[in-house]
Amino acid sequence: MCGIIGLLLANEKEHVNQMIFDGLTVLQHRGQDAAGMVTSEGGRLHLRKDNGLVKDVFHQHHMVELRGHLGVGHCRYPTAGTSSCAEAQPLYTNYPYGICVAHNGNLTNTEQIAKQLTEIGRHVNTDSDSELLLNLFSEELTRETLAVGKDQLNMKEAIFSAVGSVMHKTEGGYAGLYLVNGFGLVGFRDPNGIRPLVFGCRRSPTVTDETFDDEGIPRTPSHMDTAKRSLDYVISSESVAIDTLGFQLIRDVRPGEVIFMDMEGNCHSRMVHSKSVLSPCIFEYVYFARPDSIMDGVSVYESRLKMGEKLAKKILRQYPDHDIDVVIPIPDTSRTSALQAAYVLNRPFREGFIKNRYIARTFIMPGQATRRKSVRLKLNTIKREFLGKNVLLVDDSIVRGTTSNEIVQMARDAGANKVYFCSAAPPIRYPNIYGIDIPTRNELIAYNRNEEEIAAKIGCDWVVYQDLNDLENCLRELAPKERSFDRFDSSCFSGDYVTGQVIGDSYFEKLHDLRNDKAKEKRKIGSGSNEEGGPAKRPAQSNDGCEPVANDKRVSSTIDGAACEPLTNKPVGLAR
Repeated sequence: MCGIIGLLLANEKEHVNQMIFDGLTVLQHRGQDAAGMVTSEGGRLHLRKDNGLVKDVFHQHHMVELRGHLGVGHCRYPTAGTSSCAEAQPLYTNYPYGICVAHNGNLTNTEQIAKQLTEIGRHVNTDSDSELLLNLFSEELTRETLAVGKDQLNMKEAIFSAVGSVMHKTEGGYAGLYLVNGFGLVGFRDPNGIRPLVFGCRRSPTVTDETFDDEGIPRTPSHMDTAKRSLDYVISSESVAIDTLGFQLIRDVRPGEVIFMDMEGNCHSRMVHSKSVLSPCIFEYVYFARPDSIMDGVSVYESRLKMGEKLAKKILRQYPDHDIDVVIPIPDTSRTSALQAAYVLNRPFREGFIKNRYIARTFIMPGQATRRKSVRLKLNTIKREFLGKNVLLVDDSIVRGTTSNEIVQMARDAGANKVYFCSAAPPIRYPNIYGIDIPTRNELIAYNRNEEEIAAKIGCDWVVYQDLNDLENCLRELAPKERSFDRFDSSCFSGDYVTGQVIGDSYFEKLHDLRNDKAKEKRKIGSGSNEEGGPAKRPAQSNDGCEPVANDKRVSSTIDGAACEPLTNKPVGLAR
């Protein structure tokens, strides 16, 4: 799971760097492994990316170099490829025109695509599926250009055609952005709408026009295709970034749709895939998305309230004579569901765990041992809320059970009489293949276990899971009248994959070999093991393990590798 954001400003003298930085900061929950940004200034691209949090990757001397009124940003949580900063995004190719990609999700037919690209002479340098998306689009746009000649090219039509071809050749769940140097910003969403993508606009501060309402957005969205530099645009994984930057949310990008924001300030859209069906990832609402986001017309916060309500009703059905004294959430995601569950159960809601906010989310920390060790660093108990009480712990989900087991033990150590555990999500019994790091069934606590066995495994007195139908109805009941959810990607609960994969086929065998914890640790740059068991060697002549894009000969005025990478071979001045 990753966070992506792109901006195009009407005023060429303004710069998007600070807004992309701020947008990535509020999307940081979607990925903490690496971050990057590319901006376009007068035909010159400026790139900075590295491993680390947004605040650690971008410093003052980087920001002053990231000039331009068009740009794309990315924060990464690796589910494909490795954690090398060579795979941090945005990724770049110089032909045609200069194109960068920022991508969220996973492709499931990567071997087939890589083979096709290699056969036509395209070099694939990493294991990242984002690089495949970049090369596919570049190849298709090259084909469109050569068919009519650059002087006769209608770029809008060429982009729609090229992205349409990419969608028909790819399988999986994805949303992405292309920056086409000199032409504009492109947003796209897979035909099943598995991964989220929204866009918005605001009236440019330099423009006044009666076609705008009091909030500064077009009176009708159709006005955007003739905006003529009167609008600033933003496109993002979640609406929270649009809100934070002071833009107005227009709508979600539809499944199979392409949004093209050109350099003249016009916004064009087109459906390029005829077999599109909205099937959003339900785990976004359960865990990943921020509660203040709106996805496909549904408030994430309100959906989690519904989850808590339906979960409590199931507890009342299953244990009508329960002896629960207090309801305690596992911070942070489950807090909303726990609050509503306490209300329905007519029991007090209490904060029994205090979270250390300066440690990464344990679910997306690579390696089981690292996750286990981090739990006690992440949470501490308020013993008075546990002492002598029968406590109901509420979590958003139970994945591997590592965190749950540690938390139950912490509750008992704090003096709880009985510890009950419930999950706002159904049992996770199958791997996710669309961008969430649930790679192998053997790592899932619910695999081949019933609720009694799971309770024994995590050490609680009983455990209750949300029913899948109830979870899906949470969203259906909140959907706007003009929108209906025909289906969801709930594959990690049901084993039903919307792109047609079947559990047990060769794809899942390869997925297990590539993405189980031991394989990740072995590939981990700087700390993994080579075949002899020693530390993994970094690539020769690499920049702290990261291969640079350019042959930049400058000597940085700060630390090695700290300056932005110009996407040229031309020496440039010192970072200021």
